[in-house]
Amino acid sequence: MSTENLPPYTTIEPLGGPLTGACHVPGDKSISHRAVLFAAMAEGTSHLTGVLDSEDVRASIRAVEALGAVVALDRQSDGTLAGTVTGWGAEGPQQPDAPIDCGNSGTTARLLMGIVAPWDIAVAITGDASLQKRPMRRIVAPLAKMGATFEPESPEHLPITVHGTRRLRAIEYASPMASAQLKTAVLLAGTFAEGATTVTEPAPSRNHTELMLPEFNVPTTAGTRVAGVEGPAEMLASDVVVPGDPSSAAFIAAAALLTPGSSVAIENVSLNPARIGFVRTLERMGADIEETYGGAEGKEPRGTLRVRFTPTLRGCEVPSQHIASVIDEIPVLALVAAHARGITVFHEVGELRVKESDRLAAIIEGLAQLGVDAWEEGDDLLIEGNPDLTVPEGLVFNSHGDHRLAMTWALVGACGSVPVNVTDFTCVAVSYPDFLADLKELVR
Repeated sequence: MSTENLPPYTTIEPLGGPLTGACHVPGDKSISHRAVLFAAMAEGTSHLTGVLDSEDVRASIRAVEALGAVVALDRQSDGTLAGTVTGWGAEGPQQPDAPIDCGNSGTTARLLMGIVAPWDIAVAITGDASLQKRPMRRIVAPLAKMGATFEPESPEHLPITVHGTRRLRAIEYASPMASAQLKTAVLLAGTFAEGATTVTEPAPSRNHTELMLPEFNVPTTAGTRVAGVEGPAEMLASDVVVPGDPSSAAFIAAAALLTPGSSVAIENVSLNPARIGFVRTLERMGADIEETYGGAEGKEPRGTLRVRFTPTLRGCEVPSQHIASVIDEIPVLALVAAHARGITVFHEVGELRVKESDRLAAIIEGLAQLGVDAWEEGDDLLIEGNPDLTVPEGLVFNSHGDHRLAMTWALVGACGSVPVNVTDFTCVAVSYPDFLADLKELVR
């Protein structure tokens, strides 16, 4: 790739040896967002531990502070945040003095719309240039059916001003897509509407909201593709312990799979079935990976992932109904597929085009630099792997400012024999600020 007009890049050197021993990954980003946001909505003071200290989660913290919650979360020796959040409870959120800037955090922006919808306030929500390109109509549509209004009237993108109302209507909503963010926004709005609000999805999505809301005293129902709340509910403070993030663990797992002699145990990681689809995919590819359950934090199962170098991997198919459980891990799974024998197919992954970047195009672009054939067929991603893959010298990968892509391309250098360069590598701070340091700690 030509380096002209590319942002500054970071050189990723080979690790120089196998990864061995045990490690922890940062707190789960999805659960951390919800812990902060739900605690802010509740009556009383919640105690939170293990919260991810990242740019995205800090966007949620700033948002709820602007709405009147009192947040006292301090960085701990292990790099996580712990402390208290005192919510606004029955009084509701206050009218903020200025627009709320969600940075690059789609979770913050989308869930915030549902949080403010049941209250008589008007909240302007914005974000950085990347977030302003991401689709928001999917959240606006059901909230408008419930009675919230928006400026502009039918917005597709941020900035958006949400005009909430205490006369919000309960709704039965058939979602056109499997989206935990959409589902959560509707359920949070429905928590303060009169009656039962339900969301039905075409495929299962992450269920952290359904697991956590009852901990905050919200009557909640949940099935494989349906979730509901009964409102109006009185949200009460709760204590939340956040387990490690499986999406972050996927990068450590991939590094171990691809680096000869490696054997790694990733401890205290969330083993929520809706979040470890990448484990099932790697198993189908023949990877030496297994999980051991070690209890639960609230209703969230946690445990240990053990991963060992696997010299022979094979391509597989990931059907559309499983994509929601691997959507954030597809970039790194694509890199593993590049080393596998045969073709790997990810079905119906059009959603990748509207993530923090166009991840679908970026994956194909990056794999092409490695000499690996990858292509789109409709919304499917196909990758023809090469078990004898050799990394050329002098590669510069464009992360497009996307944390998942930055970590994926970093593994090419870290797990290989020649350095590679990755643009905007600091964007990993969105989800895993100490990613490289943690990898290096495992090389003994």
